[in-house]
Amino acid sequence: MANQKIIEKKSNTVDEIQNKIKESATIVLFEYRGLTVTETNKLRRELRDSESDFKVYKNTLTKRALDNLNYDLGDNLNGPKAIAFGKDAIAPIKILSDFAKKHKALELKVGIVDGEVADTNMLKELASIPSREGLLTMFACGLLAIPKDFAICLDLHSKNLEN
Repeated sequence: MANQKIIEKKSNTVDEIQNKIKESATIVLFEYRGLTVTETNKLRRELRDSESDFKVYKNTLTKRALDNLNYDLGDNLNGPKAIAFGKDAIAPIKILSDFAKKHKALELKVGIVDGEVADTNMLKELASIPSREGLLTMFACGLLAIPKDFAICLDLHSKNLEN
């Protein structure tokens, strides 16, 4: 029979994973084999700057936590994987995607975004969305275009009246 302390420790780890998943808007599973310690620390720093983090758990404990929350990620829990947790729905995906472009060892596998399972293609689509600041800038430019065009129209009309 397994040692009671080991069982309790595993149970606490499953609870920890479940809580992190519940508190996160996005989680992303990715392969990290081949990254150096320096690269891993750089990735952690970039994720931390966006209020995200990643951690490596045993796949069996992760699977148990996901099963308890009714998520099925299929065969994506085979082999060593890390899990990125993020409070923002897009930020960790963008950071991991940009990092993967520079470091071929990192490979996005699957994620859960706002409670929905997202495959690799969906993660790529989400990574292409501009940042919040970029979207707000686009929105502001769109709002400014109307008064700008109206001002140009009035200016041209006033010049026509003078002639």
